[in-house]
Amino acid sequence: MERTEHPLLSPSLGHQKHLVSFRYGAEDARPKVYLQASLHAEELPGMLVAHHLRPQLEAAEREGRLRGQVVLVPAANPIGLTQRLNHRAMGRFEFGTSQNFNRHYPNLADALFDELRDRLGPDPQANVALVRAAATRWLRDWRPATELDSLRRQLFLLAHDADVVLDLHCDWEAALHLYAEEACWAPLAPLAWLLGCRAVLLARDSGGEPFDETLSGLWWRLAERLRAQGIHHPLPQACASATVELRGEADVSHDNARIDAKALMDYLLHLRVLDGPAPAIPRPSCEATPLAGSETLHSPVAGVVAFCVRPGDTLAVGEVVAEVIDPTAPGASRVHRITAGVAGVLYAAIGERYVVAGGEIGKIAGATPFRTGHLLGA
Repeated sequence: MERTEHPLLSPSLGHQKHLVSFRYGAEDARPKVYLQASLHAEELPGMLVAHHLRPQLEAAEREGRLRGQVVLVPAANPIGLTQRLNHRAMGRFEFGTSQNFNRHYPNLADALFDELRDRLGPDPQANVALVRAAATRWLRDWRPATELDSLRRQLFLLAHDADVVLDLHCDWEAALHLYAEEACWAPLAPLAWLLGCRAVLLARDSGGEPFDETLSGLWWRLAERLRAQGIHHPLPQACASATVELRGEADVSHDNARIDAKALMDYLLHLRVLDGPAPAIPRPSCEATPLAGSETLHSPVAGVVAFCVRPGDTLAVGEVVAEVIDPTAPGASRVHRITAGVAGVLYAAIGERYVVAGGEIGKIAGATPFRTGHLLGA
């Protein structure tokens, strides 16, 4: 095991943060899996999962069972971890720019296309090696001007050449669910079933350049641009990435973390990163649905929110999800019912129990796409 502290660009005199990574296995070993937790720094379940993964990975390395490599970043956002306001964690948006820590990563397909278009050939694995080497050079040459971009660069340097990238997040209150690009779904399906996901949301490109999609998107975007120019050299989808939502912000318990860590270790066995008996992959725990079919419920009125269902429940169209109550209305209190507009699993809900007019209530994984444009929230 190799523990490394990566210094970030110092934003002010006498002040510097470090990103910490752990590498298990040889630096050139394959397959390579990259895992990070808490890129949104107030989302802590993944950090506890990392705590449970570390001794298991150390034991596997010590016992000679590690044939690939695993890079683990247990706390992926040292900037956001320091941000607190009125005693509350504020780890989703960077204070200086208001940018989401999980958006605005570099589009490597655009950055590398001109360099690579005339260098690729008929050997798919040689092409993968060329692309990875070009990405490494580009990232090493990047000179960030801000602390935030220095964090983005360092995370990309650790993850850009991985075969599988898993970004561990959570929602306010949620059932376990997973987001992935369509091009990545086949190799990720066993992970979803090992975790017992209640929803899987797939998109070709959800928009906003989030961390995971920008890494896997390099490959299908580059292949698409090459084909558009009449260049048909083979370029595999050499990275499968996913955002894994480990339930809700309050679901930080050793019991959950042990279960999730075991699922991740079983997935490493499945990928042959670890030597050992291949795990039995459970039957699918949900249907994969398009992210464009996910309905975000909003309340047209303000009031106290009383949920009638829980994350993980399967809903029919018209079923009441929550009541929004105005106890100050004249006469009797006003009760406004929020109902499901699509059939599917309620996979996430707000954590607060007061909503303003137009505020979000929850999300339902519907099977029929109906949304376009950017598909992720802020």
